[in-house]
Amino acid sequence: MAAPQNWQKSSYSGEGDGNDCLELASTPTTLHLRESDTPATVLTTTPTPLTHLLDAIRAQAL
Repeated sequence: MAAPQNWQKSSYSGEGDGNDCLELASTPTTLHLRESDTPATVLTTTPTPLTHLLDAIRAQAL
C-alpha cells in the first residue's frame, strides 16, 4: 500500500521544506509517520498504539 500524499508537520517546525521534523499523514484506518530528512522511510500504525505512546510520553513529562 502506498503512503498518502497529505503529509502534515507541526506548526512549531517553521516554514519551508528544509526543517527536520516529524510528519504525519492519515488514511481512514492507519497513520503514517516519517522524518522529513528521510521521507522514504515511513512508519505505519493505527491510532490506538500511537495514542498509548503519546499518553506515556505525556505522563513522563509531568
